[in-house]
Amino acid sequence: MNFSNFHTSSSSVTSVLLVIPVGLVTLTVPVISSTLIGAVTSSVLAKLLIFTYFISSSISGGPRSTAIPNIPTSARWSQNGVTVAGGNGREKATNQLMDPQGLFVDDDQTIVISDMSNHRIVQWKKGEINGQVIAGGNGRGNRLDQFNQPTDVVIDKETDSLIICDCKNDRVVRWLRRSGTTQGEIFIDTIACWGLGMGDQRNLYVSDPKKDEVRRYPIGGKNGTIVAGGNGKGPGLNQLNSPNYIFANRQQTVYASDSRNHRVMKWHKDAKEGIAVAGGLGQGNALTQLSLPEGFFVDTSGNLYIADSANNRVLRWLQAAKQGTVIAGGNGEGSAVNQFHCQRGLFFDRHGNLYVVDMTNQRVQQFSIE
Repeated sequence: MNFSNFHTSSSSVTSVLLVIPVGLVTLTVPVISSTLIGAVTSSVLAKLLIFTYFISSSISGGPRSTAIPNIPTSARWSQNGVTVAGGNGREKATNQLMDPQGLFVDDDQTIVISDMSNHRIVQWKKGEINGQVIAGGNGRGNRLDQFNQPTDVVIDKETDSLIICDCKNDRVVRWLRRSGTTQGEIFIDTIACWGLGMGDQRNLYVSDPKKDEVRRYPIGGKNGTIVAGGNGKGPGLNQLNSPNYIFANRQQTVYASDSRNHRVMKWHKDAKEGIAVAGGLGQGNALTQLSLPEGFFVDTSGNLYIADSANNRVLRWLQAAKQGTVIAGGNGEGSAVNQFHCQRGLFFDRHGNLYVVDMTNQRVQQFSIE
């Protein structure tokens, strides 16, 4: 048992990560108290797939503090998805969605969805048939209680609020999660936002597909710094073409789904150009290619999980790999449990279960870790 692998983003720690070798696999588990160590045995852990995550009682630098799993490369997922939100047609009832886009999965597996054409943010608790409108839902408009096609949402744990990309109103809005909140406040204005990412040091990352750039804002700040693109639309390594979804890690490295360049780009902090870490070989359906990539996720090992939208599949792309592998979908366009039709947002919960927004099928699909 090795206590040297200890990860946290704060000095006020409530748990450590216990590393236990089991056969050929090293399992990393959270230990809340040293009294639990005796109860942890290799024979029990060998039957479980356990993921590394970061825990502290005060994550001062990490507003997006939902656990990020470290997923072993041997992990597999069910090939048949289960609908956990929507799937009942394209309408506005509480059991329906209308062109859903981004999503965020909280630690308790509550799903928060940007229900774009219903101009609202909805929340689906685990196992519930109906969702709950938690922001907007008052028709299309630019009042502070309205949205005009919201496309992405993240949770700021430190302020217990939603941060929402109100796309067609060209603004980012914050909406407190407490009971009785009836309107939001403008966080950033005059930005044609699409995707949002939260990083350490209280930074918010916003993609702007009109300007083909990604900007970093201090939380509460109005002036952003270009951290990716910003050199016009194009295929150059210093350019982007319709960046949609984004992801930022603890080193302030930014990833962007460079949709119309059919690649995912990685930009290190202060870099003048990015690195194509997936795709970039033209639009296509080979395992070396992507076709209009949308939502994606980066685990703690730097491996990517990509909603390859026009190919109706999800790819796992290991760090430094030349091609991806299909982990869900890839069975043609359709509405069957093993199919997609234009995916958008993608997320993992702390257990390693995969969630995919299946936009044209008006549903969110969960693929359980096996």
